Amino acid sequence: MDAAVGRARTEAAARGLHGATFTAADLSAWQPEPASTDLVTAFFFQSDVELDRRAILRRAASALREGGHLVVISHAAPPSWADDHRGDMVGASEQVEQLALPAEDWATELAEDRRRPATSPNGEHGEHLDAVVVLRRR
Repeated sequence: MDAAVGRARTEAAARGLHGATFTAADLSAWQPEPASTDLVTAFFFQSDVELDRRAILRRAASALREGGHLVVISHAAPPSWADDHRGDMVGASEQVEQLALPAEDWATELAEDRRRPATSPNGEHGEHLDAVVVLRRR
């Protein structure tokens, strides 16, 4: 985690984003400060580790100020070459439904599944199906 936060800080500084902050935390206990940030991202936050993904993402959403964005990108399906893969992957529309954020407080700016080329561990060409969700706090 420290390496990822360090890389993010370095990149933000290189881009002149001096107000950017980054946090490494135990997500099972993390409680963000409400309405304290403009952007929360979660990329491929799918794991065999026992975590309540929906609750964590809802807490993350609570950290956003009015006009802030929640961006979630995850696998919507197993890779095309995987015959026996766990089944907890959902598409973008279902992710928005699962988050169940109040429509009067949140606008869905993007919720779509996108295909992208990929290479299997043994070199076969295939594809991934990724769910891309962008929500904006009103």
